[in-house]
Amino acid sequence: MKNVPNITEAESEIMKVLWEKNPLSANEIIASLPEEVNWSDQTVKTFLNRLLKKHAVDYEKSGRSYLYYPLVSYDDYVKAENKSFLHRVYDGAVGMLFSKLLEQEELTEKEIQHLEKILQKKKVVSQKKKTH
Repeated sequence: MKNVPNITEAESEIMKVLWEKNPLSANEIIASLPEEVNWSDQTVKTFLNRLLKKHAVDYEKSGRSYLYYPLVSYDDYVKAENKSFLHRVYDGAVGMLFSKLLEQEELTEKEIQHLEKILQKKKVVSQKKKTH
């Protein structure tokens, strides 16, 4: 995972559009934002400039317009956000996070089986590390 810049919730709306399709012009980004994101053109351009300064996006010149594309992958962003949340809320305690989630959420049989497989793989990896 690369060093991921801090992307605000508002900026993430623009990143979502660019992760879906890129490169895009500012006007294409504006047109692609969800309806509930009712920002002016200038607001979107301000967010694009912030993302440029953070090195989260870059652009290429195409005629008279700029086409923007992400420098941060969606997977790297999600990993960084998960890690930030884990440390901010649970002081890094992964077990506590999952215990709280599992206590509060309803799970289907399929979801439970999937989680059991993940835990079993983690257990095998952990045991291998102990023996080496």
